[in-house]
Amino acid sequence: MNVKDTDPTATPAVIVRSQEDPTTQVRLSGRYFPDEYGTGFAVEVHAEGLQARLDSVITWVCGPEYLADFLDKLAADFRGWEGERTWSTHHLALRAVFRSGGHVGLTWTLRPWTTREDSWEVSVTTWLEGGSQLTALAADVRQFLDRGNPDGTR
Repeated sequence: MNVKDTDPTATPAVIVRSQEDPTTQVRLSGRYFPDEYGTGFAVEVHAEGLQARLDSVITWVCGPEYLADFLDKLAADFRGWEGERTWSTHHLALRAVFRSGGHVGLTWTLRPWTTREDSWEVSVTTWLEGGSQLTALAADVRQFLDRGNPDGTR
């Protein structure tokens, strides 16, 4: 399940908790805007015996696919799909699979360096209900990433 910080003085964040194991979670926080086309943020993953964080992931509005758009498309296909769907930047990859019973597995993969031989990579999977939980996550991530301009522009 996803939860946002609701205190208006707090830094915005989105927390995605796996419904199968609530100790497995992903947190998007520390939002910043490197330029007019991008949104940067930190990603933390937690699972039993695991904690990892990347401080600078950037998603581009003008790129091949905006993270919020990717999640919106998943939510729109709440009846399911075959195979896997993926979204990625240089440091974060998201893989989505649909399984019977209407559940969606989101595998979040963090990799701080893509060109170094000594780089590490970590993945956790959060399971959500494909209807209301995925729709709420998509809306929360869009609100987190968008600049909040009154005219709806990014």
